[in-house]
Amino acid sequence: MYGMRSPVHRRIAAVIGVAAIASLTLVGCAEGGSDDGGDSGSVEGETVSISGGITGIEAENMQKSFDQFTEDTGIIVEYTGDKAFEGNIVTKVQGGDAPDIAIVPQPGLLKTLVGTGEVKEAPEGVVANVDENWSPDWKAYGTVDDVFYAAPMLANIKGYVWYSPASFAEWGVEIPKTYDELLDLTKTIQEKTGSAPWCAGFESEAASGWPGTDWIEDLVLRQSGPEVYDQWVADEVKFTDPQIADAFDAVGEILLNPDYVNASFGDVASINSTAFANVAAPVANGTCALTHQASFLSANFLDTTNAAGEVPTVAPDGDVYAFVLPGFEEGAATIEVGGEFVTAFSDDAATVAVLEYMSTPEWADARVSLGGNISANLNADPSLASSEFLTEAMTLLQDPNTTVRFDASDLMPSTVGAGSFWKGMVDWIDGKDQATVLSDIQAGYDN
Repeated sequence: MYGMRSPVHRRIAAVIGVAAIASLTLVGCAEGGSDDGGDSGSVEGETVSISGGITGIEAENMQKSFDQFTEDTGIIVEYTGDKAFEGNIVTKVQGGDAPDIAIVPQPGLLKTLVGTGEVKEAPEGVVANVDENWSPDWKAYGTVDDVFYAAPMLANIKGYVWYSPASFAEWGVEIPKTYDELLDLTKTIQEKTGSAPWCAGFESEAASGWPGTDWIEDLVLRQSGPEVYDQWVADEVKFTDPQIADAFDAVGEILLNPDYVNASFGDVASINSTAFANVAAPVANGTCALTHQASFLSANFLDTTNAAGEVPTVAPDGDVYAFVLPGFEEGAATIEVGGEFVTAFSDDAATVAVLEYMSTPEWADARVSLGGNISANLNADPSLASSEFLTEAMTLLQDPNTTVRFDASDLMPSTVGAGSFWKGMVDWIDGKDQATVLSDIQAGYDN
């Protein structure tokens, strides 16, 4: 990380220099120049505020990722995490209380924010960095009505199944290669242990229900394919259509089966009262055999212990590891991803400098090396990831042969993706009729 100081310093100094020259030029036009010899365009000591939904240890690492940047530039970055960010940010923006920069986890929410008229277009330096460092798809996710606003930041692969390699060896079972084999594996573990194999948690305060949407999205992508998935995102395939009902049926074979859930937490209904991150602990200590969660769960294992009371190792022969949720046909390299996007409500020189830094491989490497996260930045270094698992995940994400689709609920309008879809998953787990749930979710488009 510190070996990157010189290129980082040169990049940011260039941004600050251009902004400072522009600032001085404007001052000269308005006031006939300055005779005091001072640098009115200096950003040293300026503070840039960033807000997002990243909390806990990940928030601490987010703040640390700017240490070198502050040392190089003198710009102070203050990150504030808000668990209810998705529900609060639009209100804050409309009320004139926007941060300088927001880390937005859903393109649908980005579109809503752009609709307030307060979001700034991405600066030229950010545009150049994104064109150089990301695939066109990632740039498209930060674009609204053909205007580019938000650079991609970190990424995660949604459809992982976490398990205990030691337990698999004890039970004589192997990683499944198809979804049907996953169901067979589930049945085998239940018979061998007499306990529910799966644990799941949908509770996430104002965002409760989102882990369930990941399940459904994975199954739509695997059962019906990328074309239907894209049509669903575009509202050309409705939630009430058979392809989506089929995905709910497939997920329900696990999540609605009281013999299969909710290991160490209770019955099916307890899924809604279990915090999404709390599934890490029972997988680590052996009381839960399987859980479906994104690559970022690897960070949550740092706050848990294994059966021996030690921090679990994430490795193929360690305490926990993960495999990509298999498709209905063997060998399909298809993954659903999520990520965050960096957008701004200020265009002052210090903010522009932070935006440009966050769109570089240097920032991606700095954050990835701190642990628990990966990046889709094509020029970032996967070997800097904090575990073998994350290096493999990041390599898979950067592989041009991998079929990648962004989280569908994050692409949908926020009234659906972060509204009726989230609520619908909670209702479904609570036992509401599936056809009614699907109709209720689709109705979110009317809001």
